[in-house]
This record gives sequence, structure tokens and C-alpha cells, in this order.
Amino acid sequence: MYIDKFIDEIEVGLKILFSPSSSKRPRPDKKISNAENLSPEVKKKHAKLMRVNHSGEICAQALYRGQLLFNKDKVIEKSLQKAAGEEIDHLAWCEERIDELSGKTSVLNPILYLGSIGIGGIASIIDKKYNLGFLAETEKQVSSHLDKHLDELSKYDVKTKKILEQMRLDEHQHEISAKELGATELPKPIKKVMGITSKIMTTLTYKI
Repeated sequence: MYIDKFIDEIEVGLKILFSPSSSKRPRPDKKISNAENLSPEVKKKHAKLMRVNHSGEICAQALYRGQLLFNKDKVIEKSLQKAAGEEIDHLAWCEERIDELSGKTSVLNPILYLGSIGIGGIASIIDKKYNLGFLAETEKQVSSHLDKHLDELSKYDVKTKKILEQMRLDEHQHEISAKELGATELPKPIKKVMGITSKIMTTLTYKI
């Protein structure tokens, strides 16, 4: 049974990493005019910011897949699958926006995916409440990270702003859903390690 799951996960992972993503929801900036007057410097910076967010969504997909791999709670499974579907939307929006800004996605994504799916799997094995606690804390940190990126954006890049605002809204809702399902508050040392790991990831993916 688990062998079949692992094979399925390999296929899913390859698709996420190497195939263009497609969203079920329309892009939040769909109604905004395509006419933009961004300088080359702003476009370059914003492309890097969106590359970081894209890598974050790669990690999110892997975490969800890992958490689902050993989860046996149907209610939690439904919640994780819903959140994972919305994260796929984020992945597609980021990919498209990076392309529009003449940027590239990070070469580190396969490594980040493998590490994240392992972490998600371990969390799901330990305890379902800690599994949800890990999810809630991840989403909380991602929301904070998106706040910082929104502050860094040029006021003229309304399209990127709209995308990030919707992503932040979704991430916050995922955090709330995890807590409603009984998420356990993680110990402070674990939160700190998660924060340090996130900082390393964002620094590296901004550059490469």
C-alpha cells in the first residue's frame, strides 16, 4: 500500500517541479490593466521576490504531500487537500508573474521539495495534533513573510500586490483551519528552528 503511495508521490513531485502549474481560480489581478510602467530595476527585484514566494509554494506543496502520506484522519485529510489545492493556485500565479517580470524560478526547488516532503512526513507520523500545529505555524510564518514582501513592493506594481494579498489571505485561513481542527502549539525551540530554516531558504532563493 505504502509502495503505491510512494510511487504516486514521485509522479506528483515531478509534475509539481517540472510541469507548468494551472490554477482553478482566476488570478487576483485579472481585472487590472496589463499596462505597467516598471523600471528594469523594479522588475528585477520583484521577479526575485516572486521567485522566493514560488519556492515557498514548492515547499508548501511538499509539506502537504508529506503530511498526507501517513495521515489516517479523514477530516484532516480533507482540510489538507483543500489547502494544497489553493497552494497550487499560488504556485501557478507565481510562475506566471515571474515570467511576466522576465525572471526565473529557483534551481534549488528540487532540493527544497525533497526536504519539505520529508519534514511533512515526519510531522504526520509523530501525532496528528502536532501535525496540525506544524501546519498552523508554517502558515503563520508564511503570512508574516508575505507582509514583508508587500512592504517592499513598488506602489506601481499593483498586479504583484494583488496576487500576494490573496495568497496572504489564503495562508491565514489555512492557519485558522488547522487550529480549529485541534492544532497543538509547537514548542518555542521548534518555532525558532523553523524561522531560521525559512530565513536560509528565502535568502538563497532570492539569489539563485
